[in-house]
Amino acid sequence: MLARFFTAGPYDDGSAVTGHYYQTASNDPACPQVWGYSDALSYAPGDTLRLHVCASSEQAHLVIARDGLTPQVVVDRQINTRFAATPEDCSEQGCNWPEAFALQIPPDWRNGVYTVSLSIDGHASQAMFVLRASTPAARIVMVLCTGTWCAYNDWGGSNHYQGITGPARADFAPHVSLHRPWAEGFVRWPEGAPRIPHASPLLSRPRYPHMDYARARGISKKYASSGWAAFERPFALWCEAQGIAIDYTTQHDLHRDPVALAGYDRALIVGHDEYWTWEMRDHLEAWLDAGGKLARFAGNFFWQTRLSDDLSTQTCFKSRAEAEDPQADSNRLTSYWDHPRVGRPATATMGLTGAAGVYAGWSRCAAHGSGGFAIYRPEHWALRDTGLGYGDVLGAAAKIFAYEVDGIDYTMTQGLPFAAADSGLQGALTLVGLSPATTLSHATGPHDRDLFIGAGDAEDLALRLYGGLSAETLGRTTRGNGCIADYRRGAGAVFNAGSCEWVAGLIAQDRSVEQVTRNVLLGDWA
Repeated sequence: MLARFFTAGPYDDGSAVTGHYYQTASNDPACPQVWGYSDALSYAPGDTLRLHVCASSEQAHLVIARDGLTPQVVVDRQINTRFAATPEDCSEQGCNWPEAFALQIPPDWRNGVYTVSLSIDGHASQAMFVLRASTPAARIVMVLCTGTWCAYNDWGGSNHYQGITGPARADFAPHVSLHRPWAEGFVRWPEGAPRIPHASPLLSRPRYPHMDYARARGISKKYASSGWAAFERPFALWCEAQGIAIDYTTQHDLHRDPVALAGYDRALIVGHDEYWTWEMRDHLEAWLDAGGKLARFAGNFFWQTRLSDDLSTQTCFKSRAEAEDPQADSNRLTSYWDHPRVGRPATATMGLTGAAGVYAGWSRCAAHGSGGFAIYRPEHWALRDTGLGYGDVLGAAAKIFAYEVDGIDYTMTQGLPFAAADSGLQGALTLVGLSPATTLSHATGPHDRDLFIGAGDAEDLALRLYGGLSAETLGRTTRGNGCIADYRRGAGAVFNAGSCEWVAGLIAQDRSVEQVTRNVLLGDWA
């Protein structure tokens, strides 16, 4: 079904790992297909939900359901549809499909993530949107990592990593639009799909099983990197099973609304948390300084972005920012938060930074490490009732220390780690656990050279952050770590388990990981 909409980019090399392949609609009106997207990422009760749809038939079956352990269906009906061509630049400018369904959201719909299932004979697809709470219904609000969702979504051909943009149709897109479908796997986890962490045998070329899976099935190779299905959904289902009530909002709402977190005791961030705007940080920091508590089970706090006034377009020039970003001479440069020109260290908000860690548990990047956090302060409140002691490793069997992680430069004194001086912190940081990570996929020769990561990320960080390539600067960017940290700023606090794959411990029902999660979500943080 999906293979019909599987497309290779003009410079695709046929590889599951380095190749460029993606899903998009067919511009043949006779090809059975149905696709859709909502006009906004989130809504409040009373707002009008609008769905834009392209279909080869005159009608499609629409089902909208609040996601959860038992999805709650709120709409189940036929809607009128029609075919519309898909522009080649839809990843950047949006699909501009016609509106096929509109509904004023009733006040009795519960806050949550809603899936939108569209089907006709011969094809089906899914979209999603978030319904915000009009007033807090829980003590905890999950802030969905929608900046990272947008960055990785490659439906239509382009995202912030690869693309069909530029004169040669071979560049990544610095601008990406919300007005297009989500790539397969972002809404619903593909059946039998592997997660990212994987340790290839030593002295062999690194493998990426999740990308092999994606290419073989004609879906996005970014399905495991971001999206509701990969990280936030399994965490939310675990909370529901535990009886832990949570509300939902998005990073886009945090950008738009200075008081988006008002009324909540705790905010929760889960999974892959890479892209933020200046405004998101401002609003989060104000809430923290007023006494809020952020529970962050996520990794890779890294890039500054900008959003259009209507929130539909995200901009990040990344490695091309200094040359191409119109705001290159200001602190709104869409590069690393730790870039000297931005002048706003990532640690100031989160206590940790992606620039001090990045990769673990895949490729040739700390892939043969423990897979967990080595514990240095077992007396910390977050570790109560876990049974863990000094030197024990948390979450190794489930590989919770993985994919991309956040750390900090540190020193060791009498067997305990402490944040190094001049780390950009704005309060006290306690390092509870840590493990090594790196930006460098090392190799001993052509037979085991990694053609995907290699040394490119390490070199780019050295150039942008430290002004040049040398043994010293590459050492600083390749000898990284990921941490569990307790960060106090203002009257508030951040508990930061800086790893994308923490949720893997909940999926595996690792008792110690579950206990730490309960302590952080329900405990008194003292």
